[in-house]
Amino acid sequence: MRLPGPNPANAQGGPSITARGAASRTRFSRLEHLTSTSRSLHVLQVVYLQVLTHSTMGALNLQEWQKLPVSLAELCINTTLRCGQSFRSVEYSSLTSALLMAMASRWRKSDEGIWSMALHGRILSLYQDPEHLYYRTHFSSATNDDNLSLIQHYLNLKPNLTELYAQWSAADANFKKKAPKFTGIRILRQDAWEALVGFICSSNNNIVRISQMVDKLCRNYGPLIGSIEDVEYYDFPTPAALAKSGVEQKLRELGFGYRAKYLYQTACMVSEKEEGWLNALRNPESPILGIDAKPAGDWKQEGREGYRAAHEALLELQGVGPKVADCVCLMGLGWGEAVPVDTHGKSNRRETDVGKLTCFEVWQIAVKDYKFGKGKHSSLTKATYDAIGNKFRSLWGKEAGWAHSVLFTADLKAFSERLVAKTEVKEETEAVKQEDGETAIVETKTTTELTKKIKREAEDGEKTLLEIKENIVRRPKRARKA
Repeated sequence: MRLPGPNPANAQGGPSITARGAASRTRFSRLEHLTSTSRSLHVLQVVYLQVLTHSTMGALNLQEWQKLPVSLAELCINTTLRCGQSFRSVEYSSLTSALLMAMASRWRKSDEGIWSMALHGRILSLYQDPEHLYYRTHFSSATNDDNLSLIQHYLNLKPNLTELYAQWSAADANFKKKAPKFTGIRILRQDAWEALVGFICSSNNNIVRISQMVDKLCRNYGPLIGSIEDVEYYDFPTPAALAKSGVEQKLRELGFGYRAKYLYQTACMVSEKEEGWLNALRNPESPILGIDAKPAGDWKQEGREGYRAAHEALLELQGVGPKVADCVCLMGLGWGEAVPVDTHGKSNRRETDVGKLTCFEVWQIAVKDYKFGKGKHSSLTKATYDAIGNKFRSLWGKEAGWAHSVLFTADLKAFSERLVAKTEVKEETEAVKQEDGETAIVETKTTTELTKKIKREAEDGEKTLLEIKENIVRRPKRARKA
């Protein structure tokens, strides 16, 4: 099966993206904000936002796709699917297909910018431009309403992200400073079992290897759904599939190392529990697809009782420590207040780029921006682990884990290095007013232009920012008598 190809004779005028090299569509929005400080300092800040829409290789006909109006401020799939919460995402191109197909994970991004994955017994494909999220399914008899419900659920589209960013920014100056560069980041509503397995694999590991492991699990133990462009898509294996005799040895042969034992034993433990045990740990405000939401209990600084109970229950499983338990609580069970922090906080700093994933970066954020790492919190003990979580929950409330994930993404080298700043400063001085023949008011105007560009090839809809600031300062100066 192949994705729809070019259709230049589109009689119905359906949306299409023209070939690279043709004139790209550019949209501008202008935001003017005037603030004033006390007495003599006035600041004029004008921010021009240029949203660049990149065209794709060839012509991508989207007429057969369904579309949902979603702005990049509310969802950016290029960031959300790559920021380390799902190990099913990888980009593949004609230049690196041999390498990347060998390490293919569950989400795959094609040359045309299409993300595809096997999910709930179907292959789901997504594409995004600055105004819409396009979607379609393959090998599925589900209705469009069912597919739409799945997409809205999986991408967690119900919360208003613009409002959440505003709330988090109002509560925290550090978030306000960093978040505008990384809008559209959502916490996915992943299957709890898949999240559990993925984060057990994440122990002392990097995104490339974790993705390879997840793909090997799917290919060896998951059901084949179908293929697109000669790429096979497998759904995620069940706990029972990984609890069979011989699985641990096979996983060792596949390169899982000591994690093979953890995965096999945890699969056995989950399989032996009553059906639905793992989903019973979910936040009732964030239930599985098709179940109505219910209140999750009273809020506490250390998190609601349901979150604490889920965290403790997960710690009983093999290969699950405090960080993995919090990752699963946040990204698999819907407990937004969970804040994962790596327990190896005093070890040497590790790179956090596309190939290196670690919640150790959260410890670094806590030290750098929130004054941890001193006194009684100089090392990452259990007390400090809890204190970091409580600090972030006191700032951001029930979605503290979501807010911290935005800061985590901002610190990932794969994203932060995309911004390159160039600053130009101009200063002009002029005598404005003569008073009493002796004193002049001297006005100094400083104009600062800060241009932030994309260092490497930009994703669809990424931003180029031009910030222009003018500072006008007036000060008295004794003038010479004529």
